[in-house]
Amino acid sequence: MNETKTALIMEGGAMRGMFTCGVIDVMIREKIAFNAAAGISAGAVFGCNFKSGQMGRPIRYNKRYCGDKRYCSLSSLLRTGDLYGADFCYRELPDKLDPFDRAAFRENPMAFYVGATDVETGKCVFHLCADGGENDMLWFRASASMPLVSRPVEAEGRLLLDGGITDAVPYAYMESLGYRRNVIVLTQPRGYRKAPVRGLPLIRLLLRKYPRIAEAMAKRHEMYNRQMEQIDDREDTGEALVIRPPCALGIGHTEKRPEELERVYRLGVQAAEARLEDIRRFLPPQKGFAVKKGE
Repeated sequence: MNETKTALIMEGGAMRGMFTCGVIDVMIREKIAFNAAAGISAGAVFGCNFKSGQMGRPIRYNKRYCGDKRYCSLSSLLRTGDLYGADFCYRELPDKLDPFDRAAFRENPMAFYVGATDVETGKCVFHLCADGGENDMLWFRASASMPLVSRPVEAEGRLLLDGGITDAVPYAYMESLGYRRNVIVLTQPRGYRKAPVRGLPLIRLLLRKYPRIAEAMAKRHEMYNRQMEQIDDREDTGEALVIRPPCALGIGHTEKRPEELERVYRLGVQAAEARLEDIRRFLPPQKGFAVKKGE
């Protein structure tokens, strides 16, 4: 009998991703494993720590550096073109200040996919991470590079921006690869639907070099709402197990208060703990992986 392929699929949402951090930390602690994981935007940047088994790392460094101008600030945007400082976030932080365990990431057999939007085609493209090294970091950065406040990222001959513009939750992509027992982590409550983007004429003007991105942003609410309806259907029929907050998280995209990050993180922990037995029943038996304890 063929093995049932399982995947963990993580939505983005900037600092709403602290909810996802709480969820994955419970899964690491409980040694819940998947054949693959896929992340978009914050779901990739924070979710990669699930593959490296670094429990507590993303909430730790976010609380420590959320007020640091090198991490996220208007001055960084004006100086570099990136609201989130690329050199600080994707080199100094993972290499020196709070090291990303690339060896553990590489040795964990779970596949990890990250999605980003190709600015030329306006389509989401996916990258299978290899080792958590420089090229993978480029894709993590690209996936989380929000339009208007980030420069496009060049990776593997493509110019890329935030994957959430065109594929907020990549369940369809993972299903296309044969993953049929999927746990989906969302950062909005059930029933949330996205409204059309405001200021579209200005957005089209500011993104005139990238018309496909402007067009994708104009239709983003349609894509997102369609995905939410399809995920609801999968949840209702038992095809997918969905973990999401019980209500709106009420946290800003660039939250600077450590206590707010901790609050949302704890909501993720609570949500995952409440569903532990459901998760274990939903997934076939899997081998666990090593845990890197948080400080």
